[in-house]
Amino acid sequence: MVMNPQSPVAPIMNSFPKGGIKKVWPYIVGALVVVLVGVGTAWMISANAAKTSSNEAAPGAKVTSNSAGFLDPNIKYDTATGTLLAGGIGNEGTFHLDRNSGPVNFVYLTSSVVDLSSFLNKKVQVWGETLASKKAGWLMDVSKVQVTP
Repeated sequence: MVMNPQSPVAPIMNSFPKGGIKKVWPYIVGALVVVLVGVGTAWMISANAAKTSSNEAAPGAKVTSNSAGFLDPNIKYDTATGTLLAGGIGNEGTFHLDRNSGPVNFVYLTSSVVDLSSFLNKKVQVWGETLASKKAGWLMDVSKVQVTP
């Protein structure tokens, strides 16, 4: 295809204006300020979140050296007693309760209310709700844990 130089078609590219960096400089500085403010805000929010998430229990749960959690009087809880050890089974539970009757009778535990790690290797009684599981014989969401003598 041959182009006619006298054609009224506008050029595809325009030339850049003279003194381009002087006109673009405020936009570069503005973008940098926006990024720095965003990073600073995210850092402050994450620092506050770390402070509030360091609690050993959910809001409203009582925490002492011998117990943690709370029981809702309107819910019927299951209970079990044994030595609290780390580790679940097949991605179910983060801890398990050794009831001195072999691995078949372990109670696998998870908790959205209590930090169970502060009771590791202690004999405890737990109260919670039984959850459906595929690998664990008994999987419980713990609402309260208490050290037993």
